[in-house]
Amino acid sequence: RTPRSNPATYTGVFDYIRELFAETKLSKQRGYEKGRFSFNVKGGRCEACGGQGTVKIEMNFLSDVYVPCEECDGARYNDATLDVTYKDKTISDVLDMEVSEALEFFESNSQIRRRLQLLEDVGLGYMTLGQPSTTLSGGEAQRVKLAEELGKKQAGDTLYLLDEPTTGLHKEDERKLIEVLQRLTDNGNTVVVVEHELDLVKNADNIVDLGPEGGENGGEVVATGTPEEVARVEQSHTGRYLRDLLPDVEIDGPRSDRRKPAKAASDD
Repeated sequence: RTPRSNPATYTGVFDYIRELFAETKLSKQRGYEKGRFSFNVKGGRCEACGGQGTVKIEMNFLSDVYVPCEECDGARYNDATLDVTYKDKTISDVLDMEVSEALEFFESNSQIRRRLQLLEDVGLGYMTLGQPSTTLSGGEAQRVKLAEELGKKQAGDTLYLLDEPTTGLHKEDERKLIEVLQRLTDNGNTVVVVEHELDLVKNADNIVDLGPEGGENGGEVVATGTPEEVARVEQSHTGRYLRDLLPDVEIDGPRSDRRKPAKAASDD
């Protein structure tokens, strides 16, 4: 991840967006090609900030501070480039759009829409196209990579390793992510996920539950198998909570205690 990459550049959708701007009437009159609309090369970008939209202020005893560039006011591009608009929006305006907003804006362009839909599918509809990769959380970065992978032609022989990709996701976005992971496995790929979110765990083909506790009291394989099989293992904490989500599983042991009312506080 670098400050010069973002969801739009990483997934490749920015190439198609820049082509659209290069095809406008004003761009053709001025001889602008799509490279003019890249903030990573000289020509169309603001040279005061190098196309980043911010400048760094070094602090002697504190962390460096980044402030909007005074030359371009955070727009990344010079005035001549910002003269060019597509449907009344500049290239800077597009980078400031959230994925969901951009989906509507580029509705008529199938190539752009298809790639934006992949970001929406992995639960990133709230993210702006120009958000620097260095500001993404670990889960967000993994989902951007997933979107990029989904855009490729699937050979069906890829191993995906994900570390808690649901972190910070709303339940509806979790559902979208689960559908994406199922799409990958349906295409013949293998997906291995480290996860604590039970809605995702219960959709796994197989579970390896480590425990019995955390830290130095864990690390042992407590249970393996399908969600239903793990739910039947009395020693598995994961299994006990899965029982709440798999009510049809026949078990002898108790289910979790998370639905029980809290005990009254002691007077002592």
